[in-house]
Amino acid sequence: MSAPSASSMKRKVVIMGAPSVGKTSLTQQYIAPPTYQESYFPTIESTSHKAVKFNGEEYDCEIIDSAGQDEYTLFPSKYAVGVHGYLLVYSITSRQSFDMVQTVHDKILDFAGLAKVPCVVVGQKTDLGEKSRMVTTAEGEALAKKLNAAFVESSAKDNKNVGKAFEVLLGEMQKEYNPAPEKKKAGWFSWGR
Repeated sequence: MSAPSASSMKRKVVIMGAPSVGKTSLTQQYIAPPTYQESYFPTIESTSHKAVKFNGEEYDCEIIDSAGQDEYTLFPSKYAVGVHGYLLVYSITSRQSFDMVQTVHDKILDFAGLAKVPCVVVGQKTDLGEKSRMVTTAEGEALAKKLNAAFVESSAKDNKNVGKAFEVLLGEMQKEYNPAPEKKKAGWFSWGR
């Protein structure tokens, strides 16, 4: 992993979701693949860094792998202050984890006092197959659309769409924080220039 350059933009990302949906596996695969671990140890919280080049821009990404939330958890302010984007993760094999995405998203907006934040809804554990699936792809897409977020299904175990989830989030953050300048429309006053 290369050190971030002096000209790189800092981006703080928080990964949130119910316990045991694969947040840590997703983070580890992205930071230093292949690092999938079969055993599960509940994450308290960890922070990783990765220098990333995306759409011609260099980013120094700080990735916070949050402890698993439940709907009764108070929202920690450190997950809202100075944060640029969120991966909201659920397991495709758990309806409860899917239902919690809306709750977590609402808490983020309430705490941050914003109408919209750059977000990607991530349906994790596609490696477990269709027989284990409790949440359809269409349901995941519909929730993401409702939350004004992007959507990706992934498998940290198979390292499928792990990088894509983070790239899509970088794209969402780019749209929000450093959009391409609008092209000026030629008006009646510009014809003589």
